[in-house]
Amino acid sequence: MSRRINLAVIPGDGIGQEVVSQGLKVLRAVLPQDVKLETQEYDFGAKRYHATGETLTDADLEQLKAHDAILLGAIGDPSVPSGVLERGFLLKLRFAFDHHVNLRPSKLLPGVGSPLAGRPEIDFVVVREGTEGPYTGNGGTIRKGTPHEVATEVSVNTAFGVERVVRDAFARAQARPRKKITLVHKNNVLAFAGHLWTNVFNEVAKEFPDVTTDYIHVDAATIYLVTDPGRFDVIVTDNLFGDIITDLAAAVSGGIGVAASGNINPSGEFPSMFEPVHGSAPDIAGQGKADPTATVLSVALLLRHLDYEDEAVRIEEAVAADLGERGETTRTTEEIGDALAVRVSG
Repeated sequence: MSRRINLAVIPGDGIGQEVVSQGLKVLRAVLPQDVKLETQEYDFGAKRYHATGETLTDADLEQLKAHDAILLGAIGDPSVPSGVLERGFLLKLRFAFDHHVNLRPSKLLPGVGSPLAGRPEIDFVVVREGTEGPYTGNGGTIRKGTPHEVATEVSVNTAFGVERVVRDAFARAQARPRKKITLVHKNNVLAFAGHLWTNVFNEVAKEFPDVTTDYIHVDAATIYLVTDPGRFDVIVTDNLFGDIITDLAAAVSGGIGVAASGNINPSGEFPSMFEPVHGSAPDIAGQGKADPTATVLSVALLLRHLDYEDEAVRIEEAVAADLGERGETTRTTEEIGDALAVRVSG
């Protein structure tokens, strides 16, 4: 019996259109012949917002819910007020589909430069909580526009929300060769939230006796990411700290141009979404200059999530080989996609 992947495709804005087409090209090339790929493209982003004033409706969510996974290019355009697309689409989708695990692998691949001296060994994963913390929108202002304005942003942490992301991170650490996990927080100052995270982390650790545990304050973690990134295997952290350290992690391992990510609903109740970390880069859109590698690596994460492990590995190996041989040669977006498609189909 043939297998099937029902994929929602959201090219989005700017270079998203270009890189997603290459990601799909590699995906089609790597899939076995007995796997039927069905795609449905959606026009979410700046163009739709300008045409209709809508970002993401309830009807849209119902349609997306029917898919196995979502591949996103990039959302964002300078013609739209800041925050409109981010909150109206990205965060709305994250909460509606309970994408509580934000997954960000960081690996220094062959042929990729790092700002760190000596090309240290970098191969770790950040598991960031995605639906709590300050992203809940719990806050507000009083006396707005006056010299006495007061603004609050409350970081919301629940034992339920913390436990499920910590448990996911432990399971990922257990499946990796080093079997090590590091909790990153600030429990010496953020006593309430920090101690909740620490206590839950320590309780879950009892169920994973083969996993080595570690704790680091977030400020120290930023130092180690630069001076000793090899100490990390799996990092688990809250929403805000994760937002910061994942960008630093991408920077030391070659930049956001090769950084993939997944917004995961581990239960499978809703489709998970996979996207490159980079933005829409409107300044180079339509010029064939965008590197689709991060999107292709996001396709590998998508396949692994759907239990196509062999195909995910083939993509990752193809990317590593391509980067290792790339040198100073300048290629177009399509040329890179073509080269990767050939490698995974061989």
